[in-house]
Amino acid sequence: MDKSRTTPPTAPVPASPATPSTTSSTTALAALLDAAERIPGAAALRRHSYELLRAGADTTVVDIGCGTGTAVAELSARGARVVGADLDARMVAVARERLPGADIRRADAYALPFPDHSLHGYRADKVFHALADPAAALREARRVLIPGGRAVLIGQDWDTFVIDSDDPALTRTVVHARAGTVPSPRAARRHRNLLLDAGFDDVVAEVRTAVLTDAAALPMLTGLAAAARDTGALTAGEASAWTADQRARARTGRLFLALPLFVAVGTAP
Repeated sequence: MDKSRTTPPTAPVPASPATPSTTSSTTALAALLDAAERIPGAAALRRHSYELLRAGADTTVVDIGCGTGTAVAELSARGARVVGADLDARMVAVARERLPGADIRRADAYALPFPDHSLHGYRADKVFHALADPAAALREARRVLIPGGRAVLIGQDWDTFVIDSDDPALTRTVVHARAGTVPSPRAARRHRNLLLDAGFDDVVAEVRTAVLTDAAALPMLTGLAAAARDTGALTAGEASAWTADQRARARTGRLFLALPLFVAVGTAP
């Protein structure tokens, strides 16, 4: 989702009346985000991030890029006081509808609506690739965290999709062209250094890999090809042939996509 910068409010913003077209796009985006939360290993990775945050009773945490609110609900169930923050007004509206009474705000990762040193935890899952200046976002994380507060970053490196195909060279073109459409496609591999550069202590980085081998991965793969075609890196015929190969693999049980997810945690001094 596009998380380009805007000025955040200090209180929840009412949703605008929806038109049929905006309703359709909201439904599609919510379905895409929900699907991402269901990929193999996603639930376990979320739980791991909560443990890294040390979220629980008497802690206040922010979930940056909260989307439809899955992590907000799960963190709340652990007893934490949670603020869900997202720049996309559509997802703010969806999260509020799904989680009545939750604190969901439209907010900018570069200028969060919190006082200095007021939060125990900062979580950003699949967000930093969409920021033009991830370092500035982490400076803001430092500002809002108490000494000893934890920042947890999770994300994919958009240059690192591992895809089996009949045309490896074309696959490399697909992956790299899609990576070029996001502001910071390699932010995830920089998580550790970004935290160190922002002055965080006790920084630890790790990687978890999601392996997808069935038709559930097809929307992701066809989306990669469509984006690469739209950039001009592929012709329409090349994109069609590449997606036909992936569809055939899905039908015969031969699809393979491995998606490394990079996790890093640091402690505010």
